[in-house]
Amino acid sequence: MNQVGVVADAGVQSKGARLATEASADASVAQAGSESKGHKGSDTQPFRLNQSDLSDLPQLPSSDLLTSRAWVEVDGAQLRENLRRLQARLSPGTEIWAVVKANAYGHGARLVAPLVIAAGAKGLCVATLAEGMELRQLGLQAPILVLGALNTWAELRQALAAQLEISLTCSQQIPLLCQVARLAGRPVPVHVNVDTGMTRLGIPWTEAARLWGEICRIPELQACSLFSHLATADEPGSPALEQQRTRFAQVVAQIQQAGDPLPILHLDNSAGALSHLQGHYTRVRLGLALYGLPPAPHLQVPGLRPILRLKARLTHIQTVPAQTGVSYGHRYVTHRTSRIATLAIGYADGIPRRLSGRLQGWVGGGLIPQVGTITMDQCMWDVTERPDIQVGDVVELLGPHLDAALSGLQVQAWADQLGTIPYELLCGLSARLPRLLVNPGV
Repeated sequence: MNQVGVVADAGVQSKGARLATEASADASVAQAGSESKGHKGSDTQPFRLNQSDLSDLPQLPSSDLLTSRAWVEVDGAQLRENLRRLQARLSPGTEIWAVVKANAYGHGARLVAPLVIAAGAKGLCVATLAEGMELRQLGLQAPILVLGALNTWAELRQALAAQLEISLTCSQQIPLLCQVARLAGRPVPVHVNVDTGMTRLGIPWTEAARLWGEICRIPELQACSLFSHLATADEPGSPALEQQRTRFAQVVAQIQQAGDPLPILHLDNSAGALSHLQGHYTRVRLGLALYGLPPAPHLQVPGLRPILRLKARLTHIQTVPAQTGVSYGHRYVTHRTSRIATLAIGYADGIPRRLSGRLQGWVGGGLIPQVGTITMDQCMWDVTERPDIQVGDVVELLGPHLDAALSGLQVQAWADQLGTIPYELLCGLSARLPRLLVNPGV
């Protein structure tokens, strides 16, 4: 049986708070009922719950609370194995920096970040100041690079106070960075983002070498690295990809010709690292591949497997006659006497409503079909052919059993049906889903 660890990044009430809320709600209902029978006025005393009352209530294990509805599991051992396999494909000496932005692509950054550093990643990449600060609050000492633009005094001061490393995305940041450094009494670590063709953030590639030389001569700035981001690395034979690689190499050559210190260099994301097996510069920034998903069908890595499992619990089962409408709009109507089960997960948790009637789940060794419109917090399933299924059973919506039964990664299948990419679906998994560690691998 898998070992399970509980993570504190879920939006879950404490046991005492939850029990107190439920008790207070029950008391309010009881009071309302007594008033409706004529017991109004001064004879009715308001319910008061003392903290001492909670000591007499049964205390449920926190893992039971977190898996009472719907949750995400992260396989720690597979994360370590994915990192090992990816490291083996890189040029010797190339560092891996793990991209844990957007809550680690929906996996739970507070869970993934410590695991991936322990497994050998040399640094972390986030998108926002808040994401970086959250990781520092965990006590992580690893370098953390904020990839997004920080353009205000308040942002830069806070980033420096949290010992975050900053992306220089435009030359206008430099005077403000220098002011922040002088106030703090120490240089600001900066990584120069070079726009070689993404057209999102960064110094124009034609100006990057000159600006790097200037930064190296500014005592308030600690020039840490030079990097760019590939726009079409997941497209085989892309001319734009080769153009970006060429432009970045030209910037590096210009720095060398100028006699300026050669920086740490990083260009490849997951797709770039897997499509280009030689010359990865000093480091790579890995996101999707680290989580076990290929960034494109032609970029498969043997042994790389998804680390995420999405599960939910059945909370209700009823038998209904033929011609019974199910869920909003009655877009599904039973054609026979049917057992309809309710699963405690919905589009507010990240299950796209547009997949209504197209999902399959894995429970008790077999598949079941989802029927009717997916609602905000719940969805319905036809379990007529499965008399063994009972309330409380767990359904796997994403995970290895389902992938094996349907011969393919289901998050990719969802993406294909919706005309999107797995990134979007994973990042859409709601913060209210607890993230739990299984198979710690240590």
